[in-house]
Amino acid sequence: MTSSTSLSRNPRVRVTNVELLSSAWYVLRRTTFDYQHGDGRWTTEQRETYDRGNGATVLLYDLQGGTVLLTRQFRYPVYVNDHPDGMFVETAAGLLDTDDPETAIRREAEEETGVRIGELEHVFDVYTSPGSVTERLHCYAAPYDPADRGVGGGLAEEGEDIEVLELPFTKALEMIGTGEIADAKTIMLLQWAALRGPFRPTAVRMQ
Repeated sequence: MTSSTSLSRNPRVRVTNVELLSSAWYVLRRTTFDYQHGDGRWTTEQRETYDRGNGATVLLYDLQGGTVLLTRQFRYPVYVNDHPDGMFVETAAGLLDTDDPETAIRREAEEETGVRIGELEHVFDVYTSPGSVTERLHCYAAPYDPADRGVGGGLAEEGEDIEVLELPFTKALEMIGTGEIADAKTIMLLQWAALRGPFRPTAVRMQ
């Protein structure tokens, strides 16, 4: 994340103070800044930002078989906010840590799904919760060969218990409507795949 001392790109924002509230797991800060509104007046504002680092995710697909490879694992934050059982269906993903995005998602995909990615396509970068979370998510897509799949399942030493789901692409799209897939990054990548990606009608007809 950019440091507060270098935040001079927008002349309508003047950071005056940054307080560290928590760094037990990731970093929570409260920032005070002066903001110039569209009518020219200045006000003093405060915002809390949660910095967990940036991440990467990938939609793994088999165009010939018409399938996608997703994961299912327990996510406590969604469990406490009305998700039925916390078992969340999503694309393979993880934090960058000290790696570049491509290296990180290759690592995460192999750990979670057992797929060693070859060709990798960058799709877009998104901020999924811009009101409070600093994370920028690098989104990719990559083909996989079912014959080359490894075990996956995540890293036991990190407490991961990940189920790998191979689903028909049409079924995955239906699961958005039923609420079985409620993860933002996964929904965006599935819809991209249907509209502009490997499962767009013209691409499927070319196979």
